[in-house]
Amino acid sequence: MKVGMAFHITFNSLKKAWNDFDADHIVFCLEGRSWRKDVYEPYKRNRQAARDALTEAQQEEEKVFWETFDSFRDFITNKTNCTVLQHDELEADDLIAGWVQHHPNDDHAIISTDGDFTQLISPTVCQYNGVSNTTITHEGYFDDKGKRVVDKKTGKDKLAPNPQWALFQKCVRGDTSDNVFSAYPGVRSKGTRNKVGLEEAFNDMQTKGYSWNNLMLQRWVDHEGNEHRVLDDYNRNVELCDLTAQPQYIKDKIYNTIVENAQPKNIPQVGLRLMKFCALYDMQRITDNAQAYAEPLQARYPVL
Repeated sequence: MKVGMAFHITFNSLKKAWNDFDADHIVFCLEGRSWRKDVYEPYKRNRQAARDALTEAQQEEEKVFWETFDSFRDFITNKTNCTVLQHDELEADDLIAGWVQHHPNDDHAIISTDGDFTQLISPTVCQYNGVSNTTITHEGYFDDKGKRVVDKKTGKDKLAPNPQWALFQKCVRGDTSDNVFSAYPGVRSKGTRNKVGLEEAFNDMQTKGYSWNNLMLQRWVDHEGNEHRVLDDYNRNVELCDLTAQPQYIKDKIYNTIVENAQPKNIPQVGLRLMKFCALYDMQRITDNAQAYAEPLQARYPVL
């Protein structure tokens, strides 16, 4: 029942996004084991601890999830005309960013709740959060009716994110969700008379003047007595967090994965194949309206 509901939500989200963004092709980017674990041992180690703490019933649910995920992956790969990107060493984030970078003349709508994609927002890239029903663009935050989202704290329209500032903050402060440690624990956003803050360093990033160097050359000692220089840990976090700053050998794998899989597919009768898939998980409502749900799944790449 839970599996069928999850698939039902997925197909409804695809159909809604397809119509709302007047889309012409769907690209699925799937997770692999991240290369980041090889260059930074603590990366996402906190998630393994959470998995180890699962009860027996929860472990069984997770097992069922991955079994059905394989079924879904097989369906979108072999029974639809969607592009499906996956590589053993790449995260979905790498592939999404890579797809955007290799299709600079196209408009892109990223369907995700992940805040990591803020760094990609531009005039040609927006992000749709299906949980909050919010679209993030370079002009601001909008609800599903196209009205600007009001910031609850200020009572004013929520301002568009600054991708460069968001990324800079993340690279200095770290990312607790991915277990990426801070380059400068306790650093303030705005500086004081005696200490430079993130804002001053960010504004000095291009010229690399006093404020930048004052912050980046600071040193601190962790709880194990190890000394850190902010610049060293910042550069480490840039490689981990900046979706344009992967090592060259990783960029090559991203490019090759896209080239190998972004090929025209000509799968016929996608609607019928969708109905057969729905029958496996008792998704009668989608079956009854299969053609509407199949439309985004049968659109081929490249768009002509």
